[in-house]
Amino acid sequence: MVHRHDVVIVGAGLAGLRAALETSPYVDTAVISKVFPTRSQSGAAQGGIAASIGNVDPEDNWEFHMFDTVKGGDFLGDQDAIEVMVREAPQVVYELEHMGVPFSRTPGGRIAQRPFGGHTLNFGGRKANRACYSADRIGHVLLHTLYEQALKNGVRFYNEFQVLSLIMKEEGCCGVVAYDISGGEFMIFHARAVLFATGGGGRAYKITSNAFASTGDGLAIVYRAGLPIQDLEFVQFHPTGLYPQGILVTEGARGEGGYLLNGKGERFMKGYAPTLMELAPQDVVARAEQTEIDERRGVEGKDYLHLDIRHLGVGKIKTSLPRIQELALKYSRVDATCEPIPIHPTAHYYMGGIPTNLDGQVTRDEKNTVVPGLFAAGECACVSVHGANRLGANSLLEAVLFGRQTGKAVVGTLGDLKWTDLPKDSKKEGRDEITWVLEGQGHESVPDIRKELQESMTANCGIFRHEDWLKKQLDIIHELTRRYQNIHIDDKGKRFNTDLLEAIELGHMLEFANVIVYGALRREESRGSHFRRDLPQRDDKKWLKHTLAYKTDGEPQWKYKPVVITKYQPEERKY
Repeated sequence: MVHRHDVVIVGAGLAGLRAALETSPYVDTAVISKVFPTRSQSGAAQGGIAASIGNVDPEDNWEFHMFDTVKGGDFLGDQDAIEVMVREAPQVVYELEHMGVPFSRTPGGRIAQRPFGGHTLNFGGRKANRACYSADRIGHVLLHTLYEQALKNGVRFYNEFQVLSLIMKEEGCCGVVAYDISGGEFMIFHARAVLFATGGGGRAYKITSNAFASTGDGLAIVYRAGLPIQDLEFVQFHPTGLYPQGILVTEGARGEGGYLLNGKGERFMKGYAPTLMELAPQDVVARAEQTEIDERRGVEGKDYLHLDIRHLGVGKIKTSLPRIQELALKYSRVDATCEPIPIHPTAHYYMGGIPTNLDGQVTRDEKNTVVPGLFAAGECACVSVHGANRLGANSLLEAVLFGRQTGKAVVGTLGDLKWTDLPKDSKKEGRDEITWVLEGQGHESVPDIRKELQESMTANCGIFRHEDWLKKQLDIIHELTRRYQNIHIDDKGKRFNTDLLEAIELGHMLEFANVIVYGALRREESRGSHFRRDLPQRDDKKWLKHTLAYKTDGEPQWKYKPVVITKYQPEERKY
């Protein structure tokens, strides 16, 4: 079956929905989602969305926000893109307010704001109240509000569809092939423009804050189509994942005044970031935590620490952090009003992704040559506003703002994107993949391979890295990839076949995990979230540049492009 829509958006998180709101008043717009839209990973965000609206700190402005973002990203972020993001952030937040997002309020009725890691006033002078929040469920309320608006705008939703491949012609992208999870049928979505907003791939790691559906599908599909992935070696670990599952415990808990304590009851961050303490950027805090654990200063000698919010009081916790109290009680059997919360770092966010320009148009090379008809936004994209490390509350901002920006660009360029005939047998790649999985008679287990991938990635390519560990991990991935060719699944049905979907997702994870490890091995320095124990210094002379990885039969082919620097030259990063 062939569905025709002017614009097809893959992914129903914040970036995809915000883009749909821009395109749907003008052209026929469809959104394809692997899960029901309100179950998208965006809904798990808890703490806030950053904007210098100055409701708590009147002196705050976009230049302070820009400096913090550039410095937080260890000077690898493109400063032209960062300036666009921070300048337009207040307008984006007010638009969300007018759509009906129920932000928490100051006593005077304005949008409330709280501190977040790495956000400061006066270029590092003191912490800034910049994160606009809704208790500790900002992602939930943003997602539901945007979904309601999309329904009002008549956006067509195709829920529970797994996208398998891009349909490419010399003229560019003209659609996607998807598998109907409920019906067991292949579908072609023919479009003038395709926008990927497929999120990240945290499930390649053992401990992650990401949903089970976060398997980097968009990254792998674009990579297989012969297009590059940019800066994928930069993987962020959030400092506070609930022990032992890794469920997110918002940075807002520290923004409200929570303390991090080691097994001795010490606020250990004073030894790592004496100025900002618990509100240093996430990479700094995560490394500090892992160091405490590695040096056996975890609680009771185990691999977790404590987040203490007891001193905030029951009233504050129940109004500003109710979800955190609920999660701690449900999953760790800890009452956060009278006991510290057990936490440890958790794989959280990919700074790299599908390279795009400022309008969300996917680019194919170091010269930023545009791929006609193909766009990307959100975590799967890399317009490079985060550089080597993302500041807290900037992820929701990027998703909403560049979803908006990309949606506008789609409308603006659609007149130049004509309908093209579909290539013959457009389904072949996707159909062959599904058939191969269903008919596989090998002896290898998908869960076993996935478990080994997740455990080894965490051990060898996690918060700390080393040449020896990375080489070992490449050998492991190559062996797992070989074994993957001999998988079998027990369920041979076509409808709601979770065995089939997990096998497809595992193939995607093996694909981009290989790029992460090769990229980490090639980048011979430490920068932001990428920390090499054997090369602990930043090397601006050699590595102040973006990496572009292209798929080959062996090691990825590598190209490089310069970082855009407009205002702030690299300097030593102190907190």
